[in-house]
Amino acid sequence: MSTALIWTILTPIHELLVMYAVYTVLRRPREPRAMLAWILALIFLPVLGLVLYVLIGEPRLHRTRRRRRRRRIRFIQTMRRQAELRAGRSGRASHSENRAIDSFMKLVGRIGGLPPTAGNDVVVHHDSEKMFLELSLAIQSARSHVHMEYYIYQPDETGRAIRDLLVAKAREGVKCRLLLDFVGSWKLFPRFLRPLREAGVEVVFFMPVLPWRGRWRVNFRNHRKIVVIDGKIGFTGSQNIGDEYAGRHHVEWRDTHVRVTGPAVHHLQEIFIEDWYFASRRQIDQDLSAYFPLPSAEGGQLVQVVPSGPDRESNVLHLLLLGAIGAARESLSIATPYFVPDQAMIMSLQSAAYRGVRVRLLIPSQNDHKIVLWAGRTYYNEIIQSGIEVYEYSQAMLHSKVIVVDDVLALVGSANFDERSLRLNFEVSMVLYGPELAGSLYQDFETLLQEAKRISVRHHDGPIENIKLGLARLISPLL
Repeated sequence: MSTALIWTILTPIHELLVMYAVYTVLRRPREPRAMLAWILALIFLPVLGLVLYVLIGEPRLHRTRRRRRRRRIRFIQTMRRQAELRAGRSGRASHSENRAIDSFMKLVGRIGGLPPTAGNDVVVHHDSEKMFLELSLAIQSARSHVHMEYYIYQPDETGRAIRDLLVAKAREGVKCRLLLDFVGSWKLFPRFLRPLREAGVEVVFFMPVLPWRGRWRVNFRNHRKIVVIDGKIGFTGSQNIGDEYAGRHHVEWRDTHVRVTGPAVHHLQEIFIEDWYFASRRQIDQDLSAYFPLPSAEGGQLVQVVPSGPDRESNVLHLLLLGAIGAARESLSIATPYFVPDQAMIMSLQSAAYRGVRVRLLIPSQNDHKIVLWAGRTYYNEIIQSGIEVYEYSQAMLHSKVIVVDDVLALVGSANFDERSLRLNFEVSMVLYGPELAGSLYQDFETLLQEAKRISVRHHDGPIENIKLGLARLISPLL
């Protein structure tokens, strides 16, 4: 069969597939820029555009939503009711005397956040080495179980150290479960995982890409970072497992991670169990006393945990961020490694600045994803002209994801300020209410600004720079 004949056969097939893909884009409304970008890619990038759409084009995970809803009915809701009955009202949060906090708390609850809990002790970590030491000590103290959920787990010195701790605890009879994202932890080969599995540690990958089993999509990733030890100690934030995150890399990374004890740990546990069910299809032990021990008031912090992802009916993270921006009255401080917002987010930030809120945005100038940095820079002029202050931090790879609203609340978690986190990734955010924690994070933000460069309006860039930034922005809806 000649090459010309092959192309004659394949061309109409390709065109039919492209037409069907365009139809699916139009049938499932999303951000107009993303829809237009996909249609242009499908039309003007023969074959490649179609392949990309198959891999990363679907905006919602409908199958996941149905399965997760069934699991809630079968187990999660029963677990929560029984845990609350055992705990009484010791961990429930009453209405705050601060109207801004009370209003935001209601918003979070209505969009899909878990109930707020009082009586938590929260320690915020910015020092990578201290954070990993704290994590290691917590794992060593485990008596019942260790649950770990990460996007990236590197097979390096730090990864081996955590692996060996899990192996040791599993051999002591502690139940250890490790849930990793298939794409984020792609460097983990069977040889690295073998000691874990031989010791009895359960290792599961989230949504593996296995074309021979019909699993093509790579866009729905589990970006959460959660550790729960004995149902009593929890960790979450922006820090993955690897040398770069532990301060052992030639480029310093700076994360914001929290250690929490108290009733909020139950909500991190609930998220882990739900994700574990979906990824493994394995039943977890039904002994609630082991996984949800009676919570006690460990401190005075008010905390609310917010899971988000493409399986939710509403765009939880998008509404959460818009709500935080709208709640600001005096200041809004945002630290994010990746800034690729949609138009609604841009207008919300501009609106806050126009009504007199001091809005400051801190982004790293050295970034592990250059195209995302370039795309973010294309937004600088329009937001700076509305009064928003933009700073670039060059002392480290700033990987923290933090938003501080006035001195009353703060958001810390795994979510970036980009369209991937807003619409495609499974994320977890922790809302910290009250001036103690919000004030501490605000002071840390101020310290970072002292070493950052304030960006002014860019009037003239070279043609190459303009093309580079323009192309980055053009494909930003696909990132």
